[in-house]
Amino acid sequence: MTRDTPGAPAGLAGALAAGTVVLDGGLSNQLESAGHDLGDALWSARLLAERPEALTEAHLAYYLAGASVAITAGYQATFEGFARRGIGRERAAGLLRLSVGAAREAAARAAALGVARPLWVAASAGPYGAMLADGSEYRGRYGLTVDELARFHRPRLEVLAAARPDALALETVPDADEGAALLRAVRGLGVPAWLSYTVAGGRTRAGQPLEEAFAPAADVDEVIAVGVNCCAPEDAAAAVATAARVTGKPVVVYPNSGETWDAGARAWRGPATFTPERAKVWRDRGARLIGGCCRVGPETIRSVARTLTG
Repeated sequence: MTRDTPGAPAGLAGALAAGTVVLDGGLSNQLESAGHDLGDALWSARLLAERPEALTEAHLAYYLAGASVAITAGYQATFEGFARRGIGRERAAGLLRLSVGAAREAAARAAALGVARPLWVAASAGPYGAMLADGSEYRGRYGLTVDELARFHRPRLEVLAAARPDALALETVPDADEGAALLRAVRGLGVPAWLSYTVAGGRTRAGQPLEEAFAPAADVDEVIAVGVNCCAPEDAAAAVATAARVTGKPVVVYPNSGETWDAGARAWRGPATFTPERAKVWRDRGARLIGGCCRVGPETIRSVARTLTG
């Protein structure tokens, strides 16, 4: 694969300009289905230190199912989070690079198995709240300034960018202030990025209108797509249309399955509402990078790929 650069007509940015690209689904549910326990503050990032091969296998399952982009296990991988586990800064940087390497290895294996389409790797960078591991990534409003949040994100993004992913996935952002911080932190890294909010209804999880959250991304050259993830499928279509209208950029969308988490029972309840037919609606409203998030597995991505790309 060749790495894209901001404004270039090749690579992932060029593919989004030309048509629809299929993303993978939820990494955590694929790991859990393979028997891995993710009941840890580091979540899937723990496997970077303990079982990186498991991550490669999970990414490979999605490539073989029809995804063209794999999102790495970097969501909850931060210097601060690793430090709480006694992992020093140099080792933590190595694990961040490994998150990209594990997905690259999966792409190479998929190609060896006969997958002929282009395969890309997006290095995940989750919100500040993911490092806290207390659920605040679904609330935002951390009490930090935009400057403070940018200083938190920049060192990790520098390491991930140096690992040469095809894109940076600035994902599950709950707050427009943190979105602004990430847009500042990504400038000058030489790697394209997408910015994706987690939303409820027509607002960010922190309560800001989506127009306000999306608008600053319109003028950032590094940003090749803007959209939403880790939200209800029912909330995605309107958000996709808003992102396309406000920014004029390709839209990324990868909602959850639609089931509801019952915290008391520690179980998922209700039916899944994510369907390939919804994916066609998202495409018609401006989405060009389409996949799934929590509890959306390879078989669903296979159906989405067949529906969107034939």
